Amino acid sequence: MKRIGIIAKTGRPESANLIRSLIPWLEDRGHEVILEGTIASETGLPGKSREEIPGLIDVLIVLGGDGTMLSAARLVAEKGIPLIGINLGGLGFITEVNPAGIYETLDDLLEDRCITEERMMIDVQVEREERILTRHTVLNDVVITKGALARIIDLETQIDRTYVTTYKADGLIIATPTGSTAYNLSAGGPILHPSMNSFVITPICPHTLTNRPIVISCDSAIEISLISDSEDVFLTLDGQVGLSIRKHDRILIRRSPHKTRLLIPCERDYFQILREKLQWGKR
Repeated sequence: MKRIGIIAKTGRPESANLIRSLIPWLEDRGHEVILEGTIASETGLPGKSREEIPGLIDVLIVLGGDGTMLSAARLVAEKGIPLIGINLGGLGFITEVNPAGIYETLDDLLEDRCITEERMMIDVQVEREERILTRHTVLNDVVITKGALARIIDLETQIDRTYVTTYKADGLIIATPTGSTAYNLSAGGPILHPSMNSFVITPICPHTLTNRPIVISCDSAIEISLISDSEDVFLTLDGQVGLSIRKHDRILIRRSPHKTRLLIPCERDYFQILREKLQWGKR
């Protein structure tokens, strides 16, 4: 028996309605279903706290958009629990199951008829005055940006302890292949195939136009230091976790030993996703 966890974007009637029909379907097939507490309260069903979920399940179903999926990926990263993303949001690059035909697709996924993709993650650590301020594991990206009224910031960047450059820009994005279709793409960075093991470093509105995005090995260690006097600078992780950055703070970025495991519908491929989401080939 597979223990199936369900996490969903709250405040969405379609999530609650889908869960009410999904639970009996799963239970009829011998699965135990465990709801995350917040969405459980919206459906009037029992649930467990978010912190308890990873230790109780074998597979996690995520209802929502990519934001919901990113937070779920961080939640179960250490356990290596596979994720099934059901797209109730917008673009949905990593929530790949469409609600139409959901039960046939879920049957294939839960019976191991489809593939599991492993996506690399980032470990990011922030140091201030020789002490660790925070540490996180993220799937998409690490973004350093200035506030709306701040001047251009100076970000000294090293790769494997070798000085690269000091970016004078509105900010800097360090993305995984999965995150390459997020903020990185909007900032003019390249799309990386998710099977690659690489980082892409993309400056945001650089003062020097020849500062272009670069792709480096995921085995590299990246160190970024804020060396300008601006006090209005922020570090954002997966677009969801934020921290104010001060002058001389060090941001250390490495490949995480953990990976996000995505259960991919049998009929889907990455280039089909790009064609559909980015409307390639359309006039």
